[in-house]
Order: sequence, then structure tokens, then C-alpha cells
Amino acid sequence: MKKLFLTCLLTLIAVSMSAQQDKKWYDNFKLSGYGMLQYQGDDKEGSEHNEFNLRLMRLILDGKIGDWDWRAQIQGTNAKGPAEPTVQLVDLYAEWVKYKEARLRVGQFKRAFTFENPTHPITQGWYSYADVINRLSGFGDRAGEKSSGGRDIGIQLQGDLFPASDGHRFLHYQVGVYNGEGVNRKDKDERKDIIGGIWVSPVKGLRIGAFGWNGSHGGMTTMKGTNESVTLNRYCLSAEWDKDEYTFRTEYVHSQGWGVTSPGSGSTTIDYSLGDKADGWYVFGIVPVIKSKLHAKARYQCYRPTKDMDSSKSMYEVGMNYFINKNLEITAEYARVNDRAIADHDNQNYNFVDVELDFRF
Repeated sequence: MKKLFLTCLLTLIAVSMSAQQDKKWYDNFKLSGYGMLQYQGDDKEGSEHNEFNLRLMRLILDGKIGDWDWRAQIQGTNAKGPAEPTVQLVDLYAEWVKYKEARLRVGQFKRAFTFENPTHPITQGWYSYADVINRLSGFGDRAGEKSSGGRDIGIQLQGDLFPASDGHRFLHYQVGVYNGEGVNRKDKDERKDIIGGIWVSPVKGLRIGAFGWNGSHGGMTTMKGTNESVTLNRYCLSAEWDKDEYTFRTEYVHSQGWGVTSPGSGSTTIDYSLGDKADGWYVFGIVPVIKSKLHAKARYQCYRPTKDMDSSKSMYEVGMNYFINKNLEITAEYARVNDRAIADHDNQNYNFVDVELDFRF
């Protein structure tokens, strides 16, 4: 992994230096990236922890060839845990962007599901995406797929229709066909996932949308030891206000389809005790205290792996985001966690903290 990462880094640097010597290339080429450094801790009974962590680092190449935009993105993270870094290609796609009404994207990229999934980690505002997004949108997915950052390999058509006088568009649509196996993986069952979404924007800054997902995850092991595909049927209802540094968003996600005990681990063994339904929701607000400098935030989220409150995990979160400048940010948050899956009722509540230093380049 280290050799792969070093090779990729040297290649990016070499291409960047070459681009700077050719003005035509330089005008259509950009190298950027970001890093996220983290301290995290909790006092969960029997498994207390506090640690410094390298949350993730990304190198991003963006370019343009005629009416096509392209992106290549490499990620390094401690996804497996401290001292077990993972380096992988997360984005590689080209998109035909001649018309705003119809843009065609081909390659590996974010699935067309939920408002939160495609949100950039460094601008999303929290220590992590909401649990329901992580478990039901292709991160550490309930279906057993290895953490894929909400991405898959496929083809997607999207567009924005009906322009308003202030420049925003009243209607957005997107529909994609994907392998259904996550990043850097071929289709295991030759069945494709179909995912689509549509939202309306009555005024600039407001979005109200809905998404649907019909697909499968192949190579799963049954109790009898046989292999089969797990069918996935999911939907999401979403609403968001994002304008003038005020962001409010809420989403509800429902999933039908068998899952595994340890989401995101790459496990392929179906855990029938979880049932075949799960759901969850979140709502948050981020508001400026000092414009472009200091933001206050609060979030409530709940995820139910068996779609009942006895299995639910809820988090009540508050925090602040401080912008030293536009490329350097300190974030901090505290959460009170209620995890009803813990057998000992006296220890179902515990505290959680996260502090990060995030930077762009």
C-alpha cells in the first residue's frame, strides 16, 4: 500500500509540474487536496477510548477536455484502525457537461442517493456523516459491502431544469445504473443497481427531494453456507435549507434487505437476527455566530438496524466550527449517546467528544 501511494503521489507531482510548463494544460488542470486530523474519545462502559487519529487525506486531480470534465481522487485513511492505513482510488470518472439540463457521468463516483452522501467531508460540518447515511448509503453499509464512501462504478444521467430569474433551477433529476458492489469491485451477480432522485427548489437555497434504490449485493453467505445475492430496496425523503452560511437539513432513510452483523467490515455472512428492515433519520442546524469565522451547530440522529426502538442508537450533538482562514478549520463537538442495543440498561448512555484540524491545499 505504501509503494502504491508513493507511486501515485510522484505521478501526480510529475503531471502537475508538466502542467505548469504548458499554459494550455495549466488552464484545464488542477491539483488539490485536503487532510483531516482527529482526536476522539468516549466513556462507553467496558470499552472507553481516547486517541489521536489520521481521519483521512485526499489528493484530487480535476481537468477538462472539450465538453468533458474529469476527476481522479486518491484517498489515504486509517479505515482499518490505527497503524493499518488504507490507500485506494475513490473517484475516477468523466462527465459530459455541455448542457445543464442533461449531464452524463461515467466511471466511479458517488451514488445518486440522499442529499448528505455527496457532501464533501470537509464541508459537511460534522465528525462523520449521520449513522443512517453510513449504514444505508454505501459507506460502512448494512449489506456488508466494504466501506466505499457512498460510491460505486456505473453510469449516471442528471440535469437541472426550469431556470429562475435569480439563476437557480427549480427542478433537479438524477438516475444511475451501478454494479452494486462499491468501489474498485466488479459486479458479483450481474444484477445492476438502479438509483434515482428528484428534488424541487421553489426558492434559492431550499431543496425538497426523494430518492429510490433498487438493487442487490452479491456473494453473501446464508446459514446453510450457500451463496446468494441480497436484494436491496431503499428510499429516502430529504429537505434542506442552505444559504448565507445557514444550513438546516433532515433526511429519513428506509431499507429492506438482509444485513450483516458488522457493517463496513467486508463480512459476507447474513445475520438473519437483524431482520430484513432498517431505518433512521437525522436533523441538524449549522448557523454563523461570526460570519465566515465561527459557526455553532446541533444535530439529533437515530439509526435502527432492526427498525425498532430496542435496537436504536441515538446521538444528541452540539459543537462549534472555527475557521482560521478559508483553508484551515478547527471543529469540536460533544455528544450524549443512547445505545439501546447495549444489554446492560444502566450503561446505555455515554459521552462522546471529537476535535479535528482540517486543512485544504
